[in-house]
Amino acid sequence: MLLAFDIGNTNIKTGLFENGQLRYSWRLTTDLRRTSDEYGVHIESFFNHLGLGTDCVDGIIMSTVIPSINYTIEHMCRVFFRGKRLLQVDHKLETGLINRYEHPETLGSDRICNAAAAFYNYGGPCIAIDFGTATNFSVISQSGEFLGGLICPGIKISTDALIEHAAMLPKVEYNKPAKVISANTEDAIRSGIINGYVGQVDHIVDLIGDELHCSPIVVATGGMSAMIASETSRINHLNPTLTLEGLAIIYEMNA
Repeated sequence: MLLAFDIGNTNIKTGLFENGQLRYSWRLTTDLRRTSDEYGVHIESFFNHLGLGTDCVDGIIMSTVIPSINYTIEHMCRVFFRGKRLLQVDHKLETGLINRYEHPETLGSDRICNAAAAFYNYGGPCIAIDFGTATNFSVISQSGEFLGGLICPGIKISTDALIEHAAMLPKVEYNKPAKVISANTEDAIRSGIINGYVGQVDHIVDLIGDELHCSPIVVATGGMSAMIASETSRINHLNPTLTLEGLAIIYEMNA
C-alpha cells in the first residue's frame, strides 16, 4: 500500500492507497512543536484502529508547504516504516505535465499535485481551485501544460484579519444567511464572506476562460470547497481528496 502525506499550514491530510485507490484517509493538526515520535505514535494508532500493521506500506510520498517540518516527518517515516521508499514532491519529479512556471522551483508541491490530479482525472483545459489557508487557482492547458494561476488570501485568514482589525465585529460561523442584504452584524459578515468569495471564484474563472478562449473544467478541493461549490455554477467537480490523488498519481509515475 502507498502512504501519502499532504502537509498543509493547518492540517496534515494522510491517505492510504491500495492499487491506486484511496482506501483510508485521516487528518492530523500541523504542529511544529511535535516530535517525529509523537507524529509516529499518532500515525501508528490510526493503523491499529484500522486493523493494519505499518508493514503493509510499500512506499511513501509527501507534499509539503512547510519546509521546517520536513525533517520531522522524514525521520518519523524512517523509524516507524523501517526505511520504506520516500518521495517528496518537487518540480524535478515526473508529473505528466509540462511545467511552464517561470521559476519551477518556487511552485508549491500542493499545486503540483492538484494540477496533476485535475488533468489526469478530468482532462484539460482545467482549473484546480484549492480552498485552504490560501485560495489557489492552478491552470492547466488542453495539452497538459501547467500555465500558472492565482494565489488569493484564504477565507479563514481573511475573516480572522477582519475580526482582528475591527474591534466591534464578532466571530461568526461559516454558514450562509437567508438574504444577501442582512439586518444584523453577524449575518452581514457571513453574507460578505460567502457571497464575496463566490463572486471572486465566478469572476476569476470567467477571466481565465477569456484568456484561454474556452470554458475550462473547474475542480474544487480544500476545506472550504463544499461551501463555495454549493453557491456557484462555475465549479464542475468537487473533489475533497484531489491533492492525495495527485500524490498517488505522481508516485506511480516515478516508481
